Amino acid sequence: MTDMTTDTVATTQSRTRHGPPMREYYVYFAVIFAATLPLTILTWVLSAARRMELPERGPIKAAWSQARIITPRIFSA
Repeated sequence: MTDMTTDTVATTQSRTRHGPPMREYYVYFAVIFAATLPLTILTWVLSAARRMELPERGPIKAAWSQARIITPRIFSA
């Protein structure tokens, strides 16, 4: 004979979300991306002017990369 009460509790607990809502993550990501974009544009322009050639990564890709690094650190703290 099996104990059915144990199974129902386990399925109820497995359905609860343990992580932060994705909407909140995207809001933080957008704010951080918008904050890092001006600095990466400035860095990109100065680097291009100094070397007289365009850098490999563009300013948007660099800002996106920074936001991808910073945002998970906020949620893990």
